[in-house]
Amino acid sequence: MLAVLSPGQGSQKPGFLAPWLDIPGAEARLAWWSVLAGVDLVHLGTRADAEEIKDTARTQPLLVAAALLAAEQLPLGGVDVVAGHSVGELGAAAVAGVLTPETAVALAGVRGREMAAACALEPTGMSAVLGGDADEVVAVLEKHKLYPANRNGAGQIVAAGAMDALAALAEEPPPAARVRALAVAGAFHTPFMGPAEQALGAVAAGATVADPARVLLSNLDGGAVTDGGELLRRLVRQVTAPVRWDLVMASLRERGVTGIIELPPAGTLAGLVKRELKGDNAPEIVTLNTPGDLDAARDLIARHGGPVGTEHEGATA
Repeated sequence: MLAVLSPGQGSQKPGFLAPWLDIPGAEARLAWWSVLAGVDLVHLGTRADAEEIKDTARTQPLLVAAALLAAEQLPLGGVDVVAGHSVGELGAAAVAGVLTPETAVALAGVRGREMAAACALEPTGMSAVLGGDADEVVAVLEKHKLYPANRNGAGQIVAAGAMDALAALAEEPPPAARVRALAVAGAFHTPFMGPAEQALGAVAAGATVADPARVLLSNLDGGAVTDGGELLRRLVRQVTAPVRWDLVMASLRERGVTGIIELPPAGTLAGLVKRELKGDNAPEIVTLNTPGDLDAARDLIARHGGPVGTEHEGATA
């Protein structure tokens, strides 16, 4: 069984899209998506420095566009399961056929701009809590009035909230855990992003959706979503709700996934999967970062993917 994963914010690197522009039509595709996203995706993916692509308003549509540009080069008919981390769930929704690529990129542009605006309202941030007992970590976060914004499995929970509360957490970390501040603009996936959720919801209400053409695992609870309208509602709610990537990985294990492709910029999710899904049944993973990785990805689909049938027909990347 083959799963395709779409990464989230923080996975980007300067120039990571440059090799993909050698594919015929790729630059024109990005130019068109740039109009929809409201940012110059060609510049951001090829010439922009690390500081420029750290901007939430730019990063989010860039990541979704990168994932979908690569996905269009794959034989997706054999893909059984898709999932995305945070904004990557928009890319996953397009791979699953719920959204068109154009809609996914446009919504990523709105999401990025509105979350950046919400970050500017008051000083908030995020810190990774590495190690420790998960229940104890969450209890300490509650004590500091912080939120477990991302539960990424593999001993990693991301705390989010007011900067003074994060400073207090660093001074008094949970038992057997260490705290590392993250270079992000604000407290994503918490009530601090309420204005962004409202703005994204107003735009998303006009989007056309379809039901998933393959299993689509949700960040909300790791479960499969079978209704396109429900998935769209979850995508909006996700702006203020925790990302439960730990539950997504548990679903990958329970479903017996044997092969995984991480779309570009790949590596972050593959690392989490390797630490969480270990042992004799660990999935084979391909990190798709350049067109040179496409042959390995296609081979993985051929060996681990399901049969191409009517349940996959009509899906779009």
